[in-house]
Amino acid sequence: MEERGVEVDHSTLNRWVVKYAPLLEKQFRVRKRTIGSSWRLDETYMKVKGCWKYLYRAVDKAGATVDFLLTAKRDRKAALRFLRKAIGQHGKPEKITIDKSGANTAVIESYNAEHEADIEIRRIKYLNNIVEQDHRAVKRVTRPMLGFKSFRSAAATLSGIELMHMIRKDQLQTRGKLRPAQQFYALAA
Repeated sequence: MEERGVEVDHSTLNRWVVKYAPLLEKQFRVRKRTIGSSWRLDETYMKVKGCWKYLYRAVDKAGATVDFLLTAKRDRKAALRFLRKAIGQHGKPEKITIDKSGANTAVIESYNAEHEADIEIRRIKYLNNIVEQDHRAVKRVTRPMLGFKSFRSAAATLSGIELMHMIRKDQLQTRGKLRPAQQFYALAA
């Protein structure tokens, strides 16, 4: 915008992100490419107002982002909310690879019992490296920030970061071959 002679303050950009990132994510989910049936699920930490919050993330075996959710706690209830959100968006997976998290194990087992599903749980550490490495893309963008001051703005900003990461991974279904910037503008239109 500076090239066009428009001066924009960083707080204005932050307000735009908080307002428009969730709207763009909603439009993106309508046009998102299908994902694989073998998921890798993990959580990472984010600081909001000086306290640790938890970003649940899942990718498929090819590295495509399945879903993400920022929660205040790392417990069974939060893990269940994330699993229901991911399955509601993409359908039931065949396999889920997790670390040794007891909450994730309990949630998948309870989901299997509740819905008579047969999701296979795998606890193979090296297979979860895909999602662990995928966390780096999010952390790389959030590390230089001054920190999140509210949970709402953190969730909206992380939504925008994840959205741009999915566009870079070519997860947006478009009619023709578009560059990532063109995909973003097509999404906003």
